[in-house]
Amino acid sequence: MENKYITLLQRMIQTLSISGQEDAVCSMLVEWMTAEGCTPHRVGNNLWAACGDGPETILLNAHIDTVKPSASYTRDPFGGECDGKTIYGLGANDDGGSVIAMLAVFMELWQAPIPGKRVVLTLTAEEENSGRNGIELVLPEIGAVDWAIVGEPTSLDMAVAERGLLVLDCEAKGKAGHAAREEGVNALYIALDDIQTLRGYSFEKVSSYLGNVKMTTTMIQAGTQHNVVPDTCKFVVDIRSNGLYTNQEIVDILQPMVQSTITARSTRLNASYTSNEAKVVQRATELGIKLYGSPTMSNMALLNCPKVKFGPGDSARSHTADEYIHIHEIEQAIKLLKLLMS
Repeated sequence: MENKYITLLQRMIQTLSISGQEDAVCSMLVEWMTAEGCTPHRVGNNLWAACGDGPETILLNAHIDTVKPSASYTRDPFGGECDGKTIYGLGANDDGGSVIAMLAVFMELWQAPIPGKRVVLTLTAEEENSGRNGIELVLPEIGAVDWAIVGEPTSLDMAVAERGLLVLDCEAKGKAGHAAREEGVNALYIALDDIQTLRGYSFEKVSSYLGNVKMTTTMIQAGTQHNVVPDTCKFVVDIRSNGLYTNQEIVDILQPMVQSTITARSTRLNASYTSNEAKVVQRATELGIKLYGSPTMSNMALLNCPKVKFGPGDSARSHTADEYIHIHEIEQAIKLLKLLMS
């Protein structure tokens, strides 16, 4: 890998790019690509560029935002230190390694496109907070996509399935009364019955990659003082879908089972599943790349085409102190990305 890409990753780490604050890093990447002879387009704090022409369009996507640095860092999270083999700093692993690998591949294709294929590179914002000013701003600009690779740290395995996210705000309604007189209808008890119902429910369809839909009640709130029967109880359910139900289908299944009113915060972050018959999955199998289902969510949730998650680094390093990525991991990712698209 050329030193200019190592230097670029260091500059990315040294530039603030926490979700919602990606302006500076996006500007830097646009300037870098332009200086290298490319023509990137900017939409908000996202950029995209396309090369080649033909009946097939391949999308490469990686995200340029990061989470906030952990307080337990022992190195400077914005230092971008490099010892010749490893690069350290916030976003090095998630998602700087994928940004650099995809950018390096795209810049080669800019000079020598793949015959019959159009390749689109998107480097996007607000992935870490599932914001609406990320990849969704870019997709209308780039046209139809036949299949996509979403760059994330996967240890160079390939995620063909990925859990979705559905958060439910639930509210049980009762009737206030004096606790000493056993008056009223206790909304807390209604909520507890509903929570127990949800806890004991198993969805029928089980994914070979992701298993069951997972539901966890994570918050509950009720009551104003000790001697008043609560007339309202609110609780939150975190659901990780398995790709065999849409998020709206899950809401529709659960609502008739409980007395509480269920309101989904959003249904847009659906689970992903790409068939083994998809071209990119078949190519990965030919190359001996391991296929798996990922418990973590990415921009795969927002793409309506066959898509997979693949990239250098290890997901276990993401969002941890003293984040790092090995240079050889990026180099191997570059080689495999070329082979996957060939």
